[in-house]
Amino acid sequence: MPSAVLLLELGLVILALAAVSRLAHRFGFSPIPLYLLAGLAVGEGGLVPIVTAEDFIEVGAEIGVILLLLMLGLEYSAEELTSSLRRSAPVGALDLVLNFSPGFLLALVLGWGWLAALFLGGVTYISSSGIVAKQVSDLGWVGNRETPAVLSVLVIEDLVMAAYLPFTAALLQGGGLARLSLTVVIAVGSAILILALALRHGQALSRAVFSHSDETLLLSIVGITLLVAGLAERLHISAAVGAFLVGIALSGRAADRARGVLTPLRDLFAAVFFVFFGLRVDPSSIPQVAGMALVLAFVSGVTKVWTGWVAARREGAAPRGRLRAGMLLIARGEFSLVIAGLAVAAQLHPDLGSLAAAYVLFMAALGPVAVRLLPGVALRRPTATAAVRGE
Repeated sequence: MPSAVLLLELGLVILALAAVSRLAHRFGFSPIPLYLLAGLAVGEGGLVPIVTAEDFIEVGAEIGVILLLLMLGLEYSAEELTSSLRRSAPVGALDLVLNFSPGFLLALVLGWGWLAALFLGGVTYISSSGIVAKQVSDLGWVGNRETPAVLSVLVIEDLVMAAYLPFTAALLQGGGLARLSLTVVIAVGSAILILALALRHGQALSRAVFSHSDETLLLSIVGITLLVAGLAERLHISAAVGAFLVGIALSGRAADRARGVLTPLRDLFAAVFFVFFGLRVDPSSIPQVAGMALVLAFVSGVTKVWTGWVAARREGAAPRGRLRAGMLLIARGEFSLVIAGLAVAAQLHPDLGSLAAAYVLFMAALGPVAVRLLPGVALRRPTATAAVRGE
């Protein structure tokens, strides 16, 4: 009976995720690398390949990305976002140059072509907002001088994705310069329009969505987010970026309540997303790219630390604070896998997905470990909301 097999496979996968999550939290590091390993174990060529549940997991993975970015957007107001952009634009430009270059240049050196290089550059460019936010919360670095600088870098990176993702998607579909330019203009223009609407009408939307019923609030926000994400895809904007902007538009009581009701749902589907990426990579292909992934991890780790150092210095942080900022930014995760997933689906190069998977495995683990190795860290546990806002 197919439905029985589907339920059995899903149940086993989710129980496996629960086990690796428990293990990760026991030792105080991000579970993302273990989720990826779980995906490798149940994918083609893995230890126990799944068959029936793969289509369901694919849909769940897309929802997972949307919820990840929605929750990130809920941590910012539109005013905070625009203020961060104005203040941190120079650091954002430095971040783009320093951290896009390692992946882009490596792909060119390997002879993979400029299109594959464009994707690998994106993989190395963007830090993991989810991992960074959790580290700030767990380590009690809420009130640190460098924390706003770190968050500003993350916001700019997410907005760069609003142009990068539709541009690369248009390149994969083919077309001349005029079509590419039009796609990017529509994508960026739509993002700016949504942001402007959030500034002007965000409070009205929040009042309309708010409900004392958790069930009503959950259904309302998820429904609106999926609609906007679908519209964003039609306009050649990433669905994830559309969800991020929905999160920004919500504020006040609606945003505060939404974080509580959406967090468990996000955690479930985000784990499914990481598993799905692992499903699409042949484990036997990773050893042959492990050396390149380590070199890329070292170089891009250094460039991220330098980015954080410069950003925190502009905020007046002491050398220790600048180092903390840099180490927080090391981790790569969700967006790097989104970009790599596009490249794998387009079959740009057979080793690109394997290299990206190995790289994210290394960086998702290295970031939290590097942060925790800093001496003199006093652990506190503030609220996750305050952690992300830097209050």
